[in-house]
Amino acid sequence: MILLLALVLALVFMPWPWSLAVIAVAASCEIAIMVFGIRYTRRRRSTVGVDSLIGASAEVVTTLAPTGQVTLDGEIWRAHAEAGAQVGDTVRIRSVEGLTLEVEPASVGSSAST
Repeated sequence: MILLLALVLALVFMPWPWSLAVIAVAASCEIAIMVFGIRYTRRRRSTVGVDSLIGASAEVVTTLAPTGQVTLDGEIWRAHAEAGAQVGDTVRIRSVEGLTLEVEPASVGSSAST
């Protein structure tokens, strides 16, 4: 896009030696954008699947006594917590069983790591 705009503007408004310089600079910018874009997309790994959920934090929507619902990244999930949790509490995901998240209070995970 930059190259096309520079080509049109250079050919219409600039004298010959300067138009060639403008086109060369625009072409090099276009190539640099493509190279850095390709490098960035190849370097970035997508995180999908159950493995990306384990260890994440969720907020309790309905009381976990021991089964209820939590919200994670804007999605509501069914959750099970042995210890239970109240609405508004933050829980950490331990595992996933089908479509049910096995969770524990977030304080349990943080105190174990200290």
